[in-house]
Amino acid sequence: MKPIRLLLVDDDPLVRAGLSFMLGGADDIEIVGEAGDGSEVAALVGEVRPDVVLMDIRMPTMDGLAATEALRKRPDAPEVVVLTTFHADEQVLRALRAGAAGFVLKDTAPAEIVAAVRAVAAGDPVLSPTVTQQLISQVAGGGPELDRRQRARVRLESLGEREREVAVAVGKGASNADIAAELYLSVATVKAHVSRILTKLDLNNRVQIALLVHDAGLLNGA
Repeated sequence: MKPIRLLLVDDDPLVRAGLSFMLGGADDIEIVGEAGDGSEVAALVGEVRPDVVLMDIRMPTMDGLAATEALRKRPDAPEVVVLTTFHADEQVLRALRAGAAGFVLKDTAPAEIVAAVRAVAAGDPVLSPTVTQQLISQVAGGGPELDRRQRARVRLESLGEREREVAVAVGKGASNADIAAELYLSVATVKAHVSRILTKLDLNNRVQIALLVHDAGLLNGA
C-alpha cells in the first residue's frame, strides 16, 4: 500500500517539529510538506499532492478556516483535519461546515493523532457521535437560528423519504451497520444512500450531513 501523504500546517515551528517527529515515525505515513500559514497551503497542495492536511485553526495571515474553505472547493481536494485547543470552538464548527473531516485536540495522545490521520485517509470522519452532538449543541454559527433552520430544511427537500431517514440516522451518529439494521436495508444500500445524499446536497462527508440535519431541527423532532 502507498503511504498516506500528509501536509502539516501550523504557525508554530515547535508544534510542526513535534508533529513531524510523531507522525513521521508511522510506517504508513509520509510527511510531504510543512507550512507556517494558511496562505501557503494552496500552492503547496498543488505541488506535493497530499492525501490529508493537518491544519491549525489560528494562524496570523490566513487562518485554518479560510484555508480549509479554499481547499475543499478544489476538485482534487485532500481531506482536512483541523487542530485546535478547544473541542467546542466556533471556528472548529465552521471548519466542519466548510468540509473538514474532523478535528483533533493539540494535546491528543500521539497514537490517537496517528489513528485520526489513518481514519480520514480511509474516508472516515474523526468525530465520535458524542463529540459531534456536544459540538453542534454548544456552538451556534452561520446566522440566526430560525434562518439557519429554514435554509437547512429547504436543502433537505431534495431528498427522497428513505434518503431523509438515512440522513437523520447519520445525524444521530449511527454507523452504516446500525442504519441498515434500523431501516431493514443492506449495508451496501445504506452506503449508496449516503453517497447520493452527499451528491444531492453538495456535501463532503458525514459530518456535514449531521450538521445540516441538526440545523434543520430533525434530531429533536422539531
